[in-house]
Amino acid sequence: MALTVLSKVYEKFRVHYYRDVFFRIQSRELSLTTVEAYCVEIIHSLGSPTINEFANFIKISSPNATYKVNSLIKKGYVKKVQSETDKREFHLQVTDRYYKYWNLNQKYFEIVENRIKNTLTKDEYEFFVKIMQKVSDDLMPEIEVKNID
Repeated sequence: MALTVLSKVYEKFRVHYYRDVFFRIQSRELSLTTVEAYCVEIIHSLGSPTINEFANFIKISSPNATYKVNSLIKKGYVKKVQSETDKREFHLQVTDRYYKYWNLNQKYFEIVENRIKNTLTKDEYEFFVKIMQKVSDDLMPEIEVKNID
């Protein structure tokens, strides 16, 4: 089965990310399991979710989500912050430790984006950005994330 151009690009980003995660786990630079790395990325993308919102998004039970979140808290990648409006509610937020790790992953995106800028004309690049924004905003309604922008 032939891959579409979008799936080819996604596949390359995904494999690069996986390779980076596995390298960091093996080198002990990253004290997370692979599943924990995915969980903290999702928590970041959801933009301060509650445990129930996180559990519902990844379609696992609340106790299972609590177990995963507690592990991330213990390792210093996530913290619970009490809601100012409802003191019974806590929101999950990533910590500076996460950002130190995450920023390293963003470098590859910046490299590719710079290559795109340097390869395309200004008009082509602006059109590319417009198309990608449309894909993100209008053509992927199943996934609503808050920390993408």
